[in-house]
Amino acid sequence: MSIEKIRDFVSANQLEFLDPLYTLLWQKSISAQNDGVVDCANLVMEMMKELGITTQLIETEGHPVVFGELMDPANTFTLLIYGHYDVQPPEPLEKWESNPFEPEIRNARIYARGAGDNKGQLVAQLLGVKTYLETMGKMPINLKFVFEGEEEIGSIHLASFVEQHKELLKADLVYTSDGSLHESGSPTILLGVRGMLAIELEAKGADRDNHSGNNGNIVPNPVWKLLDLLETMRDKNGKVLIEGFYDNILPLTEYEKQLLKKLPFDKKSVGEKIGYPQLEMSGETYYRKLTMEPTFNICGVESGYTGEGIKTIIPSTARLKMDIRLVVNQDPIDIFNKIKAHVSLHAPDVQVTYLGSMEPSRTNAELEVVKTVAQAVHQAFHTEPLIQPAMGGSLPNYVWTKILELPSVIVPYANFDQGNHSPNENIKIHNFLSGIVCTAHVIHTLGKVAREN
Repeated sequence: MSIEKIRDFVSANQLEFLDPLYTLLWQKSISAQNDGVVDCANLVMEMMKELGITTQLIETEGHPVVFGELMDPANTFTLLIYGHYDVQPPEPLEKWESNPFEPEIRNARIYARGAGDNKGQLVAQLLGVKTYLETMGKMPINLKFVFEGEEEIGSIHLASFVEQHKELLKADLVYTSDGSLHESGSPTILLGVRGMLAIELEAKGADRDNHSGNNGNIVPNPVWKLLDLLETMRDKNGKVLIEGFYDNILPLTEYEKQLLKKLPFDKKSVGEKIGYPQLEMSGETYYRKLTMEPTFNICGVESGYTGEGIKTIIPSTARLKMDIRLVVNQDPIDIFNKIKAHVSLHAPDVQVTYLGSMEPSRTNAELEVVKTVAQAVHQAFHTEPLIQPAMGGSLPNYVWTKILELPSVIVPYANFDQGNHSPNENIKIHNFLSGIVCTAHVIHTLGKVAREN
């Protein structure tokens, strides 16, 4: 049967296809607050069973994993599809134009928490399977599904889950639909992610807040302790000064450098979409900094009085949190130990606390299976996809590339301005439907190549 029937089927059923997405968006699944997570897992499981997928809920030390498989002994290739059903908290609620858990269509977009990250893309994957079965009759490859409920809190139990179920998860390729398309709207294939290390630095002064006049110059201010420490950790050009921080970074291959150079870049458009119109850099610099260089980001600072007016105190504590993005082959634990050693040398009374981490990963861009996926994405979108060696953000991709030792590709379906993690998160209906078509094309093309080999 013609693969073109896939597009026709999706077009004819687009209203019906919104129903399972709405069902999932209505169900809360805020992993950070353990709000509705198990109920959502059960919903996903029922959706999968309706498609004929053999499905089970596998408990972890945290939220459960929904595992499924659609197997045929005659098939020689197995694709593992990954996604997550948990979402970020919706706050600040006052900035939403509609209830975050009551999906609403405006301007040809579906607005709700999880619409883009990741329920819309997860449902598109499942409906891609449904579409293929309805139009082509039989799966040309084996499928396995891992949908977790902890991605938004760092996938803290996914690695142990994968370690414990290596035999169950045997596959030839991992396929993830998460994140956003390129800013230009072009389909994108991402071959890796930056890792992350989250830490907290805390400095203490007196055992209570003090009057800044009565005890000024007497009681130390812990804010200055942290500021002085930070100046030893990073220079004014952004270079991290911690000894050994840049050790072990895997350099780009010549092919990967060429891929970065091919990525389109509209400085004005990107600046406007990220809320920083004064952005000044070349495309090559932008992509190198975004995907291939580590960061040293302060994501929150807390100390003293910051309400209206003034309260003249010397605060007793100062605390800041950092999320440090890492690239292949930086090891988060190694970097944490180097930071601890640096702090011990320059400010031994500052406490360093490990909050969590995720390893970076990257799949070889020159693998034949990557070229096969690129061919499928090209056919689905009628546009040649952009291939990016890594994305700026972090996903638990290392569990596939390091623990299972599998190639892994990420093909986002959500629009660049999806607003994930923010109020008014959304997915364009067109993107959602295109994701269904793309999933079916990937399945078809992988099956075709497997038969030929």
